[in-house]
Amino acid sequence: MLQGEQDVPVLEFENIHRAYQRGVDVLKGVTFTVAAGEVVGLLGKNGAGKTTLIRIAMGMLEAQRGRVRVFGLDPRQDPLPVKRQVGYVSEDQILPDFLRVSEIIKLHRDLFANWDAALEAQLTRRFTIDLQQKIKNLSKGQARQVALLCAVCHRPDLLLLDEPAGGLDPAARREFLETSIQMLNESGTTILFSSHYMSDVERLAARVVMLHGGRVLIDNHLDDLRESFSLALVPHDAAATREWLLSLNGCLGVRERADGLHVVFRHEPDQAQQLLARELGLPGLRCRTVALEEMFIELAGGQ
Repeated sequence: MLQGEQDVPVLEFENIHRAYQRGVDVLKGVTFTVAAGEVVGLLGKNGAGKTTLIRIAMGMLEAQRGRVRVFGLDPRQDPLPVKRQVGYVSEDQILPDFLRVSEIIKLHRDLFANWDAALEAQLTRRFTIDLQQKIKNLSKGQARQVALLCAVCHRPDLLLLDEPAGGLDPAARREFLETSIQMLNESGTTILFSSHYMSDVERLAARVVMLHGGRVLIDNHLDDLRESFSLALVPHDAAATREWLLSLNGCLGVRERADGLHVVFRHEPDQAQQLLARELGLPGLRCRTVALEEMFIELAGGQ
């Protein structure tokens, strides 16, 4: 981090708007910050804007409204000082396939004055990378490992991962995840990553930001999600409509299922049960805590 900038958030999104076609906004006023040392999982169904947001942070896209700051800098106006401090890996990242692995690594080594040769050697051994192979001859998992090595060996203060383990087999995904955790533990690196794998989010992240409908629907620490959110089952014969339930205090989503209406509340189970008893006149409705993966499914389909 730049000297004297310790109190500035590492990453700051303020009222970010972005559309790819007129009148169809992907992001509709996204606001949140990431502090130094935080590990934040970015969730949302396909098309929710996760990749768009990360590319805006990288300066690869420009927000049409709003403001993004990385280490207090605009990544479009100050790309070099930002990129010196950022590592980036994405699912669709393309490395020049005609180059050898050693040539790709050398390109990155020459770009960063603070390149860590010892970490490069360690990851080369850990990933069993053949430095003489051309990128086009690598498997998807091997190419992703090369991209991760290039992203972390300059010891970035911020690591941005956009579905980095998407499409990898379980063993490769676990290796990728463990390397990210190791990087965090050793250097206190700030990490923002998107993933469809809830088990990965729970292992790596301390905080979750969920995008839905172009906005931030949830921004909570994992411990809060486990303890302070609940899922209620409201039977179809309770005379409660989806729209009415959504109007209740703390209701985040309602999903119509065969066994009734599944309602996610930003309340502990006892509080949600009392709220429904008071508003519906039906005491004893089933309310329970909800796991992250189940919450994602319910909210993605029912907000």
